[in-house]
Amino acid sequence: MAEKTVATPDIQQPTTTEHTRNHDRYVAPPVDIYETRDGLVVLADVPGVAKEALDVRVDNNVLTIRGHARHVVPGEVTYREYELVNFFRQFELSDQVDQGRISADLKSGVLTLNLPKAEEAKPRQIEVRVA
Repeated sequence: MAEKTVATPDIQQPTTTEHTRNHDRYVAPPVDIYETRDGLVVLADVPGVAKEALDVRVDNNVLTIRGHARHVVPGEVTYREYELVNFFRQFELSDQVDQGRISADLKSGVLTLNLPKAEEAKPRQIEVRVA
């Protein structure tokens, strides 16, 4: 699995400058990738992203992770020293990944993706017959 070099979504700039609205910013979430006997496990840090605001998809062998972070505290903001950012990252998948069996779990701001190996890519024992 290789990271696909894709620019973050372009945001069209208005012809006049408007200072009252923030434009969405995207950062690449940090990931750890582990290879197991059965496939790959991708752990992505996406703090502040709820399940409803997370979009994980595979299209044309490209795995896309997109998340919109939001503050969960109800009420009006009086003072804030940091702003949450949105996440966007893509990876190019090989044919060795069974794309139909990819699963995702989100827990405590960590997205866990399980990318199982395709049956053809798994090692198998070859029986030796005696003639």
